[in-house]
Amino acid sequence: MLQTLKLLLPALIPSWRFFDTIGPSPRIEFALLSTAQDAPASWQEFRPRPAMLSMGSMLKRMFWNPRWNESLFLVSCAERLMASPTEHSSQEILNRIEAELERKSIDVSATPYLQFRLVFLSREGSQIQKHITFISPIHRFFGNPGS
Repeated sequence: MLQTLKLLLPALIPSWRFFDTIGPSPRIEFALLSTAQDAPASWQEFRPRPAMLSMGSMLKRMFWNPRWNESLFLVSCAERLMASPTEHSSQEILNRIEAELERKSIDVSATPYLQFRLVFLSREGSQIQKHITFISPIHRFFGNPGS
């Protein structure tokens, strides 16, 4: 039993030495557009982090949190886009944004085009600065817009 606990403990309480470096992670923002020629007027953060969580929610999230796992996957896709852009990473982000809009039943019939960007936030003095590091091409929704 003790040997099993020794093997399981590092998985439950990971060491920060697991990471080579710890830095800010990119945030994903998206814009819905009426035509492929439109310039994005307003960007929305994709899956913003909640401002507050109850103790019960925190405990539940320790054991069951598939949306956060998917968000971590998207961060790794965004980091890969930063290092060496691939169609796969870009497509994974687009697919998740489209699925989220469909899940929330957002009607995109008037805005059938989508663009996303990656941003880093940094503090400079007392202000938060936003640095845009990647802007995707404009994509048309693959599904049936507005359904």
